Amino acid sequence: MLHQVTKALSVLMLGITLFSCANRNIEEKPERLHKRKEKELFAALDSISDLRPATFYTKIKCNFSDTNQNLNFKTSIRLIKDSVINPLITFASIPVVGALIRPDSIIVSNKKEKCFIRRDLGFIRESFGVDFDYKNIEEMLLGLPLGFDTTQKYFQINDPYNYILSSKRKREIKKELRDKPDRDRDRNERERNILNRRDEEENPVILQYYLANDLKSIKRIHIDSPDDTTSISINYLSRDSINNYLIPNEVHIEVVTPRNHIVLEMDYDKTEVNEPQEINFVIPEEYEECGIEK
Repeated sequence: MLHQVTKALSVLMLGITLFSCANRNIEEKPERLHKRKEKELFAALDSISDLRPATFYTKIKCNFSDTNQNLNFKTSIRLIKDSVINPLITFASIPVVGALIRPDSIIVSNKKEKCFIRRDLGFIRESFGVDFDYKNIEEMLLGLPLGFDTTQKYFQINDPYNYILSSKRKREIKKELRDKPDRDRDRNERERNILNRRDEEENPVILQYYLANDLKSIKRIHIDSPDDTTSISINYLSRDSINNYLIPNEVHIEVVTPRNHIVLEMDYDKTEVNEPQEINFVIPEEYEECGIEK
């Protein structure tokens, strides 16, 4: 009897494998998109950029890895537009790290070590090698085009399968990436937000926005800072429609710097848009600054 069951399972698994392989073999190439004008893509990005809810809440399951560690954790995010972002990280349903991010500062409360950090947003660059300002963090969480500026000129990158708008022409991109400086150059002098360097020849930044086929959302953002030899790729794999907002559902982020390689996978759940949000962030009196001996 056991032999018969094993044989039956083997035949079933073989059938599934062959079916899967057959599907891969006959998988068709993506359909060629009909052409759009550059001004259409620009108008679409402008419209998407304006879709900012007044409040936002979600729970995110995170898989984080870099050159030193691999972490799985959950975080809840409360956001009030242009004002404050309040993440709370939990392990095994126990809160371990809370933060309060404002346009000019960040406070981190380490509940495990019973200490806190109070810094400007340069703390993000120092910790992860990525210079995001407050607005950029909001844009990333909401799936909006990072660093999009209506006063800047953008160029369409011809691709039969993607709608791409770029801050530089294709030939300029090739030149910038070909002329990257050595990775060992000192980065301490370049502390400004990399997304605000497009006008500086010595600090070229390349932004590429991949729009969804219906032009209603962003499906990918790629950022290259050749001077810093830093690249950031944000892929919005799926979205949910909530109160007329297309909110990210699955997100994959990859950051490559001279010192680190970060991969972050995020799955959103229980998302709320334009619902009242109360921010409760308190540092207990007994907490001291992290790194200071008691």
